[in-house]
Order: sequence, then C-alpha cells, then structure tokens
Amino acid sequence: MPDPINRQPEAHDRYYTALQQRYRKTQRELFLGLLALMGIIVIGTLWYWLIEGWRLAEALYMTVITLTTVGFSEVRSLGDRGRIFTTLLIFLGIVAVGYIANRFTEAIVKGYFQEGVRLNQRRKLMQELSRHYILCGFGRTGRQIAEEFSLQNIPFVVVDAEAASVQQAQELGFMAVQGDATLDNTLHLLKIESAVCLVSALTSDAENLYTVLSARTLNPKVRIIARASSSEAIEKLRRVGADAVVSPYITGGKRMAAAALRPQVMDFMDGIISGSDRTSADPSVHTYYMEEFCLDPLVCVQIGQTLRESQLRARTGVLIVAIRRNQGDLIIGPTADVQLQPNDFLICLGTSEQLRAMNHILCPINPEPLKRPNQEA
Repeated sequence: MPDPINRQPEAHDRYYTALQQRYRKTQRELFLGLLALMGIIVIGTLWYWLIEGWRLAEALYMTVITLTTVGFSEVRSLGDRGRIFTTLLIFLGIVAVGYIANRFTEAIVKGYFQEGVRLNQRRKLMQELSRHYILCGFGRTGRQIAEEFSLQNIPFVVVDAEAASVQQAQELGFMAVQGDATLDNTLHLLKIESAVCLVSALTSDAENLYTVLSARTLNPKVRIIARASSSEAIEKLRRVGADAVVSPYITGGKRMAAAALRPQVMDFMDGIISGSDRTSADPSVHTYYMEEFCLDPLVCVQIGQTLRESQLRARTGVLIVAIRRNQGDLIIGPTADVQLQPNDFLICLGTSEQLRAMNHILCPINPEPLKRPNQEA
C-alpha cells in the first residue's frame, strides 16, 4: 500500500492549477503575439524614418499598409534595399498576425476563455465557503448524500477525481471540483480548515483511510463521516480519526432485515429521517423531523435547569428523545429531573414549526433553523 504522505499528486489532482495554467498560458501567448506585432511596426517605422529618410507619419503609414497587405501603392519610391526590407516586413507581419489568429481561434474552440471565467467564478465561490460540508466522491452513494444535503439547504462542495463525475455533479447544480481528496493540497483548496463536516464516500477503503487521515491532521475539530466496505476497514477508519463509519452493505442488510421483521417501525423511522410521512396520505397530518440542538454555554440560558424547570416541552411541543452528554454518555428518554449541562446535545422530535421554536429558545443568536425539504423559505 503506497504511503499517502509521500504520494505525489497526478495531473488530474491539480485540476484547478492546470486550468489556471492553461488560461494564463493562452493570455501570455496572445500578449506575446501582440507584443511581437507592435515590435515589427516599430522596427518598420524606424527603418523608413531613419534609413529611408521619410517623415515619421509617412514611415508609420507605410509600415501599417505593408503589414495589413491592403494593396495601396508605396508612399515613395523604394530602392532595392528598401524593397528587400519591405518584403521581409511583409513576411514577419504575416507570421505575427497568423500566430495571433491561431492562438485566438484555438482559445475560442477549446473554450479557454470560458474556462477562465468559470475558474474565477469557482474561485470566488470557494473563497466564500465557511462552515460548509465537504463530500468526497460522487458515485451512487455520494450522489444520494448530495441530494440529501441539497434538500436540507446545506452548503457543501463535492470533490471527485473523475472528470465525468464532476461534470455530472455540476449539471445537477452542485458545486463540484476535480481532485484527489486524499491529498492535502486538495483539502486546502476545499477550505478544510473552516469546514464543519467531511463525508468520505469514495469507493476504495484505502482512499477513504487516506482522506480521513489527511482531514483529521489538517482540522482536528472537523466531524468526519466515512464509508467502509468491510468490517476490518471500519476499525481502521475509526482508529485514524473518523467520528462515524457507515458500511452500505452492513447497514443495508440490517435495514432490510428490520423492514421484514418490523415494517411499521421502519416506516416510521424512514419518514422521520427523510422528512416525509409514509404512513398517511392525509395532507393535514403533520410531518415530523428529528433534529439535534447543542447547548452553547455562551447563549443558552437553560443550562443548569432541569427539563421540568426549562419547560421546553410545554413551550414548544417538542419531544426530547435523548440527551448526549459532552462526555459521551447517552440518556434515552430523559425524565423531568434531568439537568441540562453545557455542550449537551438534545435529540428532539417535532414538526418544523416546533423545531423552529425550540431553536429560537436554545439558540437566540441563530433563530433560523435548517430549512426542510418541501418547506417554503
């Protein structure tokens, strides 16, 4: 297995760098062509002015009509020396103009100018990223994750090594870049330092392992979710820093078994997780969601109170299903005597209106909760 630290980035891993280099190379070539043409005009003007003894205006006019091959007659009669120079001037002018035309046509045909515009737009979007999610891999799993993020109006960016996958993500309206997520340079480009969460959904366990290791090194505080294909990979991913590891095969098998044995429970849970009520076709039936709230000691005044004293259920109608302590302890079905502590996570069940009210009480500086699917802004 190659060492990820000593691994050198390949061409497709430097997508933005290569794109920028092509755009700048085209600009440089066009500039050099125009500079060469201006130099030829200056040389021709100086020749007719200093060598042939013409007036400066006549010298410039003669140079221009010669280079443009418009077919006008000579300003003054020329000797053999002057005609040889004029012939050379015509040849140099054709070469310079042809070079400029060739570079300009190639830039238009290959879309270098359009790529430059897209590069600037994407660079601007990348600079504005903050508290965002990074999705590594846009396969079948990654696409489903991206669609869920989009439904929840989560700011996220997709990175994939395959150009076809990146193009597919962009066609679906997602912000996507081409690159190798296992490399530090790519994660820096995606602003891993200010990201909230990284989801590594690459097809290879080794690539997921490298990505988790790099992300944890660059940002120890980022939450990392990783995909694993085997039980052995689950332990390794957790060992290098993944906060949660999901195996589509293991999880899928358990869900299928649960759907066969406890169909009503699975329908209820799927409806909560996906934000759609599958148990009733009546539009008047409320749709319930599960949400988590972190008790920030700087803004939450309920810290130190019991659930009875806070009256959160009475004020919002939200059901507090569980409380995750900062130390990692999980309290299922907390009673009214449970005291709220700093950095507790409240796992709640309620409608979008109820959850919005809960968010307003617990996080008054951020009164707008995440938008829900099919929920108007």
